[in-house]
Parts: sequence; C-alpha cells; structure tokens
Amino acid sequence: MSSRIEQIIEEIEEYIDRDCKFQPLSTTKIIVNKEHLDELLKELRMKTPDEIKRYQKIIANRDAILADAQAKADAMIEEAQVQTNELVSEHEIMQQAYAQANEIVTQATAQAQEIIDNATRDANEIRIGAIQYTDDLLANAESIIGHTLDSYTTKYDGLINSLQECFDTVRSNRAELSIPQEDTGYDPMDGNI
Repeated sequence: MSSRIEQIIEEIEEYIDRDCKFQPLSTTKIIVNKEHLDELLKELRMKTPDEIKRYQKIIANRDAILADAQAKADAMIEEAQVQTNELVSEHEIMQQAYAQANEIVTQATAQAQEIIDNATRDANEIRIGAIQYTDDLLANAESIIGHTLDSYTTKYDGLINSLQECFDTVRSNRAELSIPQEDTGYDPMDGNI
C-alpha cells in the first residue's frame, strides 16, 4: 500500500507526462498549468508531516510494548521474590527454597532482559525504518522538484536566447537597410522623416 506522498509524486509525474502539451514548434518545451502544479506541490508539503506522524505512532506503539515488557519483567521478578520469601520462611526446606528462589530469580531476570532486548531492538528497527522511509520519500520529491526546476530554468534561458537572436537579426537587417539621412532625410532606425 503506497503512501499519499508517493501518490502525489506519481500524480506530478503523470501530469507532466500526460497532461502538459508541447509548446508550438518545440519537442522539448511544455506548457504547465502553474495553479495545478502548485496545488500538487502544496498537498505534498502538507502530507509530509502526516507521514512522519504516522511513523511516530508506530514508534510510540513500540514504546508501549517495551513498557509492557518491562512491567511483565518486574512482575515476574516480584513474584519470584515473593516465592523466595515464602520458601525461606519454612525452616525445614530453607536450603532448597533458597536454591529454587535463586533459580527462579535468575530465570525471571533472563526472561525479562530478553523481552526488554527484543522490544528495544524492534522499536529501534521500526524507528530507523520509519526515518529512512520518510527520508527516501523526501529525497524522491526533492529530485523530482529539482529536475523540474532545472528543466524549466533551461527552457526559460533557451527562450530568452532565441528572442535575443531574433531581436539581433531584426536590428541587423534594419541597419543593412539604412540609407544615409542626407540623401532622403529618412532614418529607418528612427522611424521619422
């Protein structure tokens, strides 16, 4: 199941590929509906915090599991201590009770530590995965937006250069048509007689 951020990025790509028309007499320059593209980018910016919150909830759930594991471990240790106290209180089996109590405490401590270690490892893996996933989404969005900006900057520069060349050609052609003023009194560069 893809996230909303991935869907928006796909919509931007589809919009550029499918809905944007080429400029007349060009196979590389396209016309973009600025409002539509701005809406997609605005939604992308708004959804990014939602995705991060979603992964923070996952991490919070792991923290709850960790806390529950700690509580169970504490309960097991407490139960072991209670059993130890009960066994020790009986004088006839004091040595046996002491040995059993130590074994129970050792087992409970080992089990509690294992639960805590597993829960900690799982929480860390989910947190790292959530951060990496969010960073991957943002890197993908950054790449698409950067590529789009670079592409349109290049296209804009190309348009300016083309207009400058046309302007220079027209001016050069007018200069070649120029007749000295003393002959006719008309200067084509000035437009006045």
